[in-house]
Amino acid sequence: MATQHSRSAARLMMAPAVILLLGWMLVPLTMTLFFSFKKYLPLRGDSLGNGLEWVGFENYVRFVSASSFWPSVFTTLLIVGGVLVITVVLGILLAILLDQPMWGQGIVRILVIAPFFVMPTVSALVWKNLFMDPVNGFLAHVFRFFGATPVEWLSQASLQSIIMIVSWQWLPFATLILLTAIQSLDSEQLEAAEMDGAPVTSRFVHIVLPHLARAITIVILIQTIFLLSIFAEIFVTTGGAFGTRTLTYLIFQRVLESQNVGLGSAGGVYAIILANIVAIFLMRIVGKNLDA
Repeated sequence: MATQHSRSAARLMMAPAVILLLGWMLVPLTMTLFFSFKKYLPLRGDSLGNGLEWVGFENYVRFVSASSFWPSVFTTLLIVGGVLVITVVLGILLAILLDQPMWGQGIVRILVIAPFFVMPTVSALVWKNLFMDPVNGFLAHVFRFFGATPVEWLSQASLQSIIMIVSWQWLPFATLILLTAIQSLDSEQLEAAEMDGAPVTSRFVHIVLPHLARAITIVILIQTIFLLSIFAEIFVTTGGAFGTRTLTYLIFQRVLESQNVGLGSAGGVYAIILANIVAIFLMRIVGKNLDA
């Protein structure tokens, strides 16, 4: 049993890492809040900040009153929701498949997990040039093979294309977490249910799915945190056009167009507020499984 001395020693050893982590988070957040109330134009020659002008909530009003603000929020939530549905559903199916005994099981698992280690920019370029190109892309050749007209994915189905690209990148993460959860399932329960004559669907709904509830919750929470700041895939493929401009990309555009860091900082604060609202909603609705 840990003594008071050992607990104090543990806190002392952890203190440098905790202080560094807090500084890593609090310093950028403080600077963002500071600049959000200023008119800061470093891209116009004000690199030393001599022209910092206090504007109060002007940046916040200007950012939220733009006609593109709420569509960008809706697009962000739509992408996050679409990716979560695809990765969770396909992740469960892939996890069940990979849990079955097969030849070369280890190699298959590595190949399934491999896309998660590809940089977002690289994966977006691969999808854009090798798969979704309407002339020489793989999908274009498949459409022509069946006598259909190739789809210009990034212009005709731009939002669906972004969801597809991001889902491909995050599916391995969901599969890995869910596969680990399935492997911890007591096989005797499934064998007993099978001996009692329970069909496959009933065994999945009443035994497998409840067992995966905590893993699904972890997948949703972690992915949502990262998906709310999606940027690279949109920047490489559509450039924010065709209805794919998220809140993060809108902040990027506002800083470049107005060259006002204060305006972008105000947008960053809105992004933080949105992330916290979504996180609180998920913790209340989905996160209850963590206490089960």
